[in-house]
Order: sequence, then structure tokens, then C-alpha cells
Amino acid sequence: MLDLARLRALHAVSVHGSVSAAAVALGYTPSAVSQAVTKLERETRTTLLERRGRGVALTDEGRHLAATARQLLALVEQAETELEERRGRPAGRLVVGAFASAARGLMPGVLARLGGDHPALDARLLEVDPHLSADLVSQGVIDLAVTHDWDIAPLAAPEGLERAVIGDDRCDVLVPEGHPLAGRDVLDRTDLPHHRWICQPPGAVCHDWLVRTLRATGHEPDLAYQVAENHTHLALVAAGLGITLMPRLGRGPLPAGVRAVPLEPVPVRRLFALWRTGAARRPAITEAVRALHEQWPLRTF
Repeated sequence: MLDLARLRALHAVSVHGSVSAAAVALGYTPSAVSQAVTKLERETRTTLLERRGRGVALTDEGRHLAATARQLLALVEQAETELEERRGRPAGRLVVGAFASAARGLMPGVLARLGGDHPALDARLLEVDPHLSADLVSQGVIDLAVTHDWDIAPLAAPEGLERAVIGDDRCDVLVPEGHPLAGRDVLDRTDLPHHRWICQPPGAVCHDWLVRTLRATGHEPDLAYQVAENHTHLALVAAGLGITLMPRLGRGPLPAGVRAVPLEPVPVRRLFALWRTGAARRPAITEAVRALHEQWPLRTF
């Protein structure tokens, strides 16, 4: 008989593309994932993974078994949902995926609330990129995703997923004290060109929004510093090297020498919760979404 935990490990390798990434998603060590797949190979008398350079790849048999594992895991989730629904209280494991600033500024309060109110629920957190969230929920890697969209990149829930709006996260322009814009009470988009900018790397929605906005004023943006981490943005602004546009969620207190100036119209990203339609009746999902809505007014800026 095939072991479900070992099938889960193989499925995770299939979804994430490597043993180490699968281990992060499952909360295991890479060694534990490797051992699980090795034991599954012995059980099935089949080679499921083969080495490719420094990594591994699924064999044809491995891909076939991983697809079957996904179906089995979906059936297990259905059974667990029905049992949890009959009990009427959240229980079991709930894996929540959230992008970085939501993981920092929103999820600590949500997870603490769930743990305190529902001791039978094992709520876990996995930091994921927003553009990967929907696929990871669809594939059963995570149970609930906290993700976001912007007006230039609306989020469409794929078939088989449901979503709920959590709230709107407003953005400000952060400038060094002494900068020509620092004394303004409010900015408009015509104030944004002719400055050195600190921004996200290409491919990030924040980067795309800034480029489109500045080009719409007839100017090519001067993107002098392109870094992913918000705290690096703050350090560069504090050093007087440029200005940046940053959402408030998870931003934390501004360092000395940095001022936030509102921008009109206000750039907004909207936060959503996503979950599988088949798990919509699960009390753990219902309570997690409720906790997200209740925590939003208390979020950390």
C-alpha cells in the first residue's frame, strides 16, 4: 500500500521543482523529503527522480504517480473537510501563503488569533510570491492565500477558487528630509519625474506601475536603484540617494531622515484571500477569513 505522506512529498517536488523547495513548502528538512521519495521508490520498485546537473527531475513514471498523488490528496482533503464540517470547529493543518509585507504586517495577529481561539487547528505560514499564489492554492500546496492586485494588473480567481476582499493598502511617496518634495503636503503624478527612484526589480507590479505612471507624464523614469526588499528601500531613502513609492502594509516605523508624502490619486493595491471551492465549507477556512477581516483594521504599518 502506498504511503500518503510519501506521495505528498513526491507531489511537492513535482509542484516546486526541487527537493529543497518542496521541503520549505512542507515544513520538513530536505533530507526528510529525499528519504520519503526514496522509500516510495522502494515501495513501487520504480525510479521516480533522476539527477539533472545539481538538481533532480521527475521521470515519466514519477510525473504519472505525482498526478495520481494530486488526485488522492484532493480526495483526502474532501474527506477532512466533511469531517471538520460535521464537528463544526476548525481542526487539523491549515497552510496559509502570504506575500512578504502581508506576512510581516498582517499575519502575526491572524495566526495568534487562530491559535488562541482554536487549539485543535495547526495554522502554518508560507511566504510566497503573489503571482504564484493562485496556482499553489489550486495545486493543494497551500490551503489559503493572501495575495493582492493593482489597477494595472487585476486579479482573476481561476476556476475552482473562491476569493474575498480583505482591504485596500494605500501607498505613499517616501523622500529624504531636505528633498525638494519633503515640504509638500500632497503630490500629484506630475511631481514624480526628474527624480532618482528606488524601486522593485522588473517584473514586480510596483515596478510596472511606476514605469507606466512616469511614462504617462511624458518622461522616462530614472530607476537608479532596483532592489526587492522594502527595508533596503528605506535605507537608501534615509541615505538621501533617491525616493520610492511604498505600500503601508508591513512598512513599520519610518527611519530618521525619511518622510512619507501622500500622492493623489492614491495608488492602491487590493488584498484578497483565495481558497479552493471544494474547501469553502471547511470551518478552518471560514475562521481564517474572518480573522483576516478582523485583523485588517489593526494591521501594522
